[in-house]
Amino acid sequence: MPRGNFHTTEKSRDFKASMIRLFQSLDHWRYFLVVSVILALFASILSTIAPNKLADVTDVISDGIKPNVENLRLISEEMMKHASFPNYENTDQRIVSPDTTENVQNSFQEFQQFDLETQRKIFHEFEIKGVTISVDDQIQYMKVLSSLDSSMVTDQMLEKLDELPESIQSLVEPKLDMKELKVRSIILAIIYLFNSLFGYIEGILMAYVGIGYSKKLRKDISVKINRLPLRYFDSHETGDLLSRVTNDVDTIGINMSNNITSMVSNITLFLGSIVMMFVTNWVMALTAILASILGFVFSFFLLQRSQKYFVERQKRLGELNGHIEEIYSGHNVVKAYNGEEAALEEFDRINHQLYDCNRKSQFLSGIMQPVMGFIGNFGYVAVCVVGALLVMNGKTTFGVIVAFMIYIRLFTNPLSRIAQSMTTMQSIAAAAERVFEFMDEEELSSEKKLKGHLSTQQAKGNIEFQHVRFGYDKSRDIIKDFSAKVKAGEKIAIVGPTGAGKTTMVNLLMKFYEINDGDILIDGVSIHDLKRENIHDLFVMVLQDTWLFNGTIRDNIEFNNSMKDEDIWKICETVGIDHFIKTLPGNLEAKVQNNDSISSGQKQLLTIARGMLKDAPFLILDEATSNVDTRTEELVQKAMDKLTEGRTSFIIAHRLSTIKNADLILVMDEGNIIEQGTHDDLLKKNGFYAKLYNSQFQK
Repeated sequence: MPRGNFHTTEKSRDFKASMIRLFQSLDHWRYFLVVSVILALFASILSTIAPNKLADVTDVISDGIKPNVENLRLISEEMMKHASFPNYENTDQRIVSPDTTENVQNSFQEFQQFDLETQRKIFHEFEIKGVTISVDDQIQYMKVLSSLDSSMVTDQMLEKLDELPESIQSLVEPKLDMKELKVRSIILAIIYLFNSLFGYIEGILMAYVGIGYSKKLRKDISVKINRLPLRYFDSHETGDLLSRVTNDVDTIGINMSNNITSMVSNITLFLGSIVMMFVTNWVMALTAILASILGFVFSFFLLQRSQKYFVERQKRLGELNGHIEEIYSGHNVVKAYNGEEAALEEFDRINHQLYDCNRKSQFLSGIMQPVMGFIGNFGYVAVCVVGALLVMNGKTTFGVIVAFMIYIRLFTNPLSRIAQSMTTMQSIAAAAERVFEFMDEEELSSEKKLKGHLSTQQAKGNIEFQHVRFGYDKSRDIIKDFSAKVKAGEKIAIVGPTGAGKTTMVNLLMKFYEINDGDILIDGVSIHDLKRENIHDLFVMVLQDTWLFNGTIRDNIEFNNSMKDEDIWKICETVGIDHFIKTLPGNLEAKVQNNDSISSGQKQLLTIARGMLKDAPFLILDEATSNVDTRTEELVQKAMDKLTEGRTSFIIAHRLSTIKNADLILVMDEGNIIEQGTHDDLLKKNGFYAKLYNSQFQK
């Protein structure tokens, strides 16, 4: 089905320029942004420090639940230093053995052949860390060691603690340093507390920025709409404009608040985790990085591939909204001409294109999460294996492995989130460019320097058209050379075939469009010297197309005016709509909604009543009686006669019977006045007007 005049071509997207302009437009919220970024930065730094502190807590607990190997080594060293074995040589070699405790255990092979008295002579009493180790305690210690497997001395020591002498037991038994644990736990808790607090405040601030910026964009768009010339709306679909106001603004507001600080925090986490990993253990850091390096290449590849689909998605979404709005607003015409199938085919075509863009963009962006999850899990395994080997060789501690388990998450998750954020930023850039594209549309000329002004009380009602030329397309004029003088209080009828320029002249008079050449004078003041708002205040305008908004009958009649009930009822009675209003529940307070059974004629009468309430010296009726029946037309015509008293009136009508009593009839064709005069005078001429009038009665 033809799409009217909707433009499907779009200029190429410039991500960098769009994002620069987006951040420049956030100037009002720059302090909130700076604070949010700083908080996100601090929160990320704390997140990278926390695993290291957690490793300290883990090591304190780990050291507190196993025998004190260091004290065990010192006791064994002192025993070997002071021991005097008969016929035992190379004692120094035994002392420098890699495992002094195991050396003591092996020495028991010679020690047990001696009697108790000799054994007492071998060992000598010594003191270590304020605890005296007697000879008997050393002998008992040797007996305990002899019962252990030499390859698992430290592990089995826990089972034999009760058999050790009290002096050695006090130095070797597991002791949890509660003071140290308390200090380190408090530090860790403070880090996590401030991390959460900074994240919470940052989230609130960015939500405020996102919501506030969305509000500003909608307000700016609303102001922009009022500044655009009508020719813009002639060439753009309403649905596409609505998509920019709703979908695109929401895309910017919601995603922006979630992604700006997210990018900062994730980049900080990523870089910070690398630094902290190397500070903690460079071997395990290299292991973690090499295990995750594949994510870098894959993420940037997906980002590059998905960018064009996010841009295309925004474009197709606007096109789909435009098509839906177009078909819905013209639903009766579509049904009358059996155009449902063609409309559905067009909908399916656009919907499939949108589906295809969504599918590809979501697939490419969605696949990153499971892939990065796999890489992260692979990193966990690699770190655990390498960490276990290092622990076995005494190169690191169990707490470091715990810390690296968290660092792997801090390293891989930000990588996937950065890639995801960049994908979302592409969507933001596409939406921002569509909004900025609308904001950059050419506006109506500025009227700040215009000094002319006519009040409704001062205006007399004289209008003069001086050689007016105008064309919607500058290459082709519709109004070629229009000149006419209208005196105050006259009723001027403008007639002519379709396309003659009747409505165009009214639009120029209301300054909806700028004339190409010539001038229009209102009470001798050029229209070029009057502001549009001032001109609109001077006119009452009732159009063929009725417009009622959701609200009460009173609201629709009073629109932008405030009147007493008796004045409203008087106007309604004059128009002939009072009986209909009284049949509604609530009368003037009755709600007007889309599903209300109000006929086109009744809607037209309500708009006429609205126009009658406005006190203005000029009146424009553009086919205002086209939707009423003959009897109602007669009533409205009488009301019009009363309404036009004392006002300069312009009436555009195809029903020539409604303008018989006009003071002056202007007959237009191809943008020029070809005849003018009263109804009787024009009939006597038997010219173009006479043919138009008589054609109404021909069969």
